[in-house]
Amino acid sequence: MSSTVATAFAPESASSTPAQSAAAASFAGLVDKMDYLSAAEVEMVRQAYRFADAAHLGQMRKNGDPYITHPIAVAAMCTEWKLDAQALMAALMHDVLEDCGVTKQEMIERFGAPVAELVDGLTKLDKLEFDTREQNQAESFRKMLLAMARDVRVILIKLADRTHNMRTMGDMPPSKWGRISSETLEIYAPIAHRLGLNHTYRELQDLAFRFLHPWRYEVLGKALNKSRGRRKDLISRVRHEVEAAFEKHGLQVRIMGREKTLYSVYHKMDLKHLSFSQVTDIYGFRIVLPELTDCYTALGLLHQIYKPLPGKFRDYIAIPKVNGYQSLHTTLVGPFGTNIEFQLRTHPMDVVAESGVAAHWLYKASEPGSATSQSLGTQWLQSLLDIQQETHDAAEFWDHVKIDLFPDAVYVFTPKSKIMAMPRGATVMDFAYAIHSDVGHRAIAAKINGEQMPLRSELNNGDVVEVVTSPHAQPNPAWLGFVKTGRARSKIRHYLKTVAHDESRALGLRMLSQALRAEGISELPDADGEHKPIWDKLLRFTGNRNADELLADIGMGRRIASMVGKKMAVLLTETGMKPDLLLISTERYASGQESEAQGVVTLDGSEGLSVQYASCCHPIPGDRITGYLGRGEGLVVHTDDCPVGRRLLDRDRERFLEVEWADEPVRPFESAVVVTVTNGKGVLARVAAALAAAEADITHVDMGMEPAQTATDLKFSIAVRDRVHLADVLRSLKRTPSVLKAQRLRPRGA
Repeated sequence: MSSTVATAFAPESASSTPAQSAAAASFAGLVDKMDYLSAAEVEMVRQAYRFADAAHLGQMRKNGDPYITHPIAVAAMCTEWKLDAQALMAALMHDVLEDCGVTKQEMIERFGAPVAELVDGLTKLDKLEFDTREQNQAESFRKMLLAMARDVRVILIKLADRTHNMRTMGDMPPSKWGRISSETLEIYAPIAHRLGLNHTYRELQDLAFRFLHPWRYEVLGKALNKSRGRRKDLISRVRHEVEAAFEKHGLQVRIMGREKTLYSVYHKMDLKHLSFSQVTDIYGFRIVLPELTDCYTALGLLHQIYKPLPGKFRDYIAIPKVNGYQSLHTTLVGPFGTNIEFQLRTHPMDVVAESGVAAHWLYKASEPGSATSQSLGTQWLQSLLDIQQETHDAAEFWDHVKIDLFPDAVYVFTPKSKIMAMPRGATVMDFAYAIHSDVGHRAIAAKINGEQMPLRSELNNGDVVEVVTSPHAQPNPAWLGFVKTGRARSKIRHYLKTVAHDESRALGLRMLSQALRAEGISELPDADGEHKPIWDKLLRFTGNRNADELLADIGMGRRIASMVGKKMAVLLTETGMKPDLLLISTERYASGQESEAQGVVTLDGSEGLSVQYASCCHPIPGDRITGYLGRGEGLVVHTDDCPVGRRLLDRDRERFLEVEWADEPVRPFESAVVVTVTNGKGVLARVAAALAAAEADITHVDMGMEPAQTATDLKFSIAVRDRVHLADVLRSLKRTPSVLKAQRLRPRGA
């Protein structure tokens, strides 16, 4: 017979038996599993075992076993992936830094820096103080994931650790089952899936389900056992028919029966509101073939034996999943109308399908020098480092990572036919940032399958996506409302923070220079060179780390320029510099301002995020304006008759400064107008045409929620150049038929 058949149908995962646990608990049993290591490497692992055994001496597990049985069991799981000696040493010592008072420096001296870094990456941050348990958890995962991005062995050991803890969860108090099982289901299982560790992924899901919903687990398990007995003859018939067809055509195959895990059956029932009897694809077969072309030949034979179910064929060989998984999937209608899934793959694909990134070490053990699968998961791991460089807040970092843990990918093409896997729901902007951050930053438009589409458009399988860029474009904060990937979100946030800092620094520099001129100092001294001691004293006074931070704080309103300027003037005077009395007279008193005057800031619309134009009064060039240094908001510009601005002035006078319009503003500004019209057919179109004729762009229209009356108010937000342009717009509106009145919308109380 040409084919080898695994006759027993087994679930996709199973917990270890007490006998297996006992075998794993002895170091002798571990040595038997390290036959792929050299004698010198085994001795290194033995030294690590002795160190860990001494460190954990006297510590016990909840079931009464010595604590060292847990690290040995974790290391034994790592030998199944053929991890190297360093990883096994780290697995044996993964709790000594956390629980036994051993220092990292001591580990470096005894076992070398690589092993110490692995152990440190596995160590939680329990010794640090955090505001909440959630923050502690987020910081702990951030550290673990970054260590994992540098060395994937960290997460492999961590997953082995979590798997053994879940296998022995029955010894823990039931009060802890829910939290630990939820964490496993929401975090560790998705990480295992993301890295292609499918066997571990399935086992963690089943174990978490068992402790989260014990009653449901028990009932579903009994139902599955009964179903297995009823369908035994059916499955046996299908297996023999398939086996005979392959033998007839001389295909060397290995056929294995496959059964869905309890959790996957439960999840499908819950998601689609099905009863157990309605879940038809519980059983399936995995077929392993010698060559890639044999997979497609076998697929053709299967489709001749049984009819394929429409829409249930997936070619993950031509287009692999994001975690490197490759197989052909097809669901066929077997005897008595039963749906049965078949997965066809080669032996290397089968190793990768079950072990993911760990396949690298499995290949190294069996085929020294093989680079197969070494790059699995590395793209996602590298993206963790990219996100970390731009996100220093642990909770925000973890939010980004969780987004990427549930990819459910769609596959799209670049204009040059390169395939890219994106999470389901991803938009054009996610695609742009996946290509390169510069493409995302400069995106202005997109084409999907040759048609012009908005940047927020969601992508579908098979889309050909082209992103149009402009060298003058920059990210829009509104993009954060629709991007789906952590990479895109972190890149946009980082850019906006960087630009806001740079613009705030430039504004702060102008304001501090003007404040110094009011004190009789014509130029702001350089932060380096001979004036560095003065800057050092000033920074101690303000509490800032450096001059850039101080200037940004002034621009963002966290520091008052006049106060900082006065302090710097005093420090300069102490060095012998004399204020210019003529300059003081010109700057401070020419406009009749009091001694706290900070000079005048000129605005032309190019200030970016450091200056905001208040939405309550919508100032435009030609209006008399005033500037308020909001705390952390930068400079907020109000019209001088704005009631909101007046209330702020009464309460916080020292935070106001003089601002004025530049002679030639560089962009239009938003203004609000209210148009009272006689209600009738086409009136909105006529008003919009009048606005267009006056060269005013409409940015927003509000027609209210009330039923239309004979006379109705239409409120428009329009972009105009200045007050003169606005007056032209209002005249154009008043000449329009059906318009009763047109006026600028002012805040109440103005």
